Amino acid sequence: MRFTVLNTITRALLCGTILLGPVGCSDFLKENAPSNLTADNFFTIPDHAEAGLAATYATLRFMGDGAGIFSNNWQMLEAMTGTSTTETAQNSDLNNLYSMSHDGNTVHVVNYWNGLYRIIAQANLVLDRVPGIPNMDAAQKTKILGETRFLRAHAYFTAVRLWGDIPLITKPQTDATAADFNPSRAKAEDVYKLIVEDLQAAEAAGLAWMDVSGRVNLAAVKTQLAKVYLTMAGFPLSKGASHYKLAADKALEVITYANANPSTINLFTTYEDVHKESTENRLEHLFMLQYNSIVASNPMDNFYGNFKPINYNGPTGTGSSVPTLSFYNSFEKGDLRTKDQDGYFYTTYFTNGTGARFELGAPYVFKHFNRTANGTSGTPGTRLNNLNVPQIRYAETLLIYAEAQNEVGGPTQAAYDALKRIRDRATLTTPALGTFNQASFREAVWRERWYELCYEQLTWYDMVRLRKVFNETTKGFDNFVGHVNLSTNKALEEKHYLLPLPRPEMLNNPNLRPQNPGYPGV
Repeated sequence: MRFTVLNTITRALLCGTILLGPVGCSDFLKENAPSNLTADNFFTIPDHAEAGLAATYATLRFMGDGAGIFSNNWQMLEAMTGTSTTETAQNSDLNNLYSMSHDGNTVHVVNYWNGLYRIIAQANLVLDRVPGIPNMDAAQKTKILGETRFLRAHAYFTAVRLWGDIPLITKPQTDATAADFNPSRAKAEDVYKLIVEDLQAAEAAGLAWMDVSGRVNLAAVKTQLAKVYLTMAGFPLSKGASHYKLAADKALEVITYANANPSTINLFTTYEDVHKESTENRLEHLFMLQYNSIVASNPMDNFYGNFKPINYNGPTGTGSSVPTLSFYNSFEKGDLRTKDQDGYFYTTYFTNGTGARFELGAPYVFKHFNRTANGTSGTPGTRLNNLNVPQIRYAETLLIYAEAQNEVGGPTQAAYDALKRIRDRATLTTPALGTFNQASFREAVWRERWYELCYEQLTWYDMVRLRKVFNETTKGFDNFVGHVNLSTNKALEEKHYLLPLPRPEMLNNPNLRPQNPGYPGV
């Protein structure tokens, strides 16, 4: 692990200026050759702190790494929701996720575990070593530590929602702490305690409300904290009213700032702006994974249809994550989000990216489509897919507030206004506030979460915390257990609340046992 961490830091010194602004490296290169770097001699000057942070940011991109033929890690979180399907069925691990027959050997499950704990390892090293760097500006040090604690919280928040009880590691693992190499699992509640502490520290770190460089900002921290409270209010912790109020209050802080500063934080006026290079890290995009083709290209190509001539490559794409017709057809009539190339889907495009318009034959996900790279009518593409991947949008802040505030005391005018903003952009009429009660407003917000946040790897987490799943036929919500994913006609089971622990990890570390309920052991 020590070699991996330092090797990543070394690479980050070379790419940090591209993705996250300047990271000076000349001083440390004069002092030590990169091959001689150790955790003890590296963190000695402020530039090293910036480099360590850049390395931590870089590890976030594991979600775009490959997971076998025609697949990336992120597809795990779409396949299980039932809102997507595959046109190729070439990847057996991905097929098992679609059919909810995955186990501890499924490559996406293994990769997610390894990727998240790599983020945690990087973050722990920065948090342990940066405080001891001499002659470093105090504000810079506090900011770096705050950003790092956000990133660690981000990783733990993902992991605890996927696996429940997990190892809680907060210090670097070294030769001197060999006993820590086989950690036991901590209770989920203890993991959430650290997540909240990390986010509160980030909140107090002097971060700007927004940061167009793509680094962590205050709006992202507060929204993430609101989402953590919202999740804690639901399953499995079931904290209820107290945490719904915490979620509502924290989201309202962002909304209040946005209302006073609409040119800084706001919804985009068009859905096109959600997936444009020129709008990255701005306005609605509170936090994104950063991509630049010199270092790493956008990894969402598996949303392309199978062998469709939508860009300069001619027939391209795998079709291994495409919308189900049942989900696409469930949107309200007139919802702008379903309009070809104007919303989150497209049903036509231009031959080879720039030529005559042709019918795709089905709806495909447009939310991650990069016209700048792929080309559009009469305009050749750059062939460089630098589009970032959204992680937190202001649209979600509004929906967190609407849901949480309703749970505190029923639908208020402010909660209604937050919901209405989402529907107004979709050109939908929202029934009057007086027509809602708490139950009907609750489901109205949930539906908007399914529609507005679709294909952003968020829906699965809603299914687990709510123990509810959207039914595309009835437009209502089924209990999680027994709901049938129409993509495969597979009924969800209680065991699916959690992923199985990766089998290689259980073989290497017996202290992780037993396996999560319902899955085969080692």
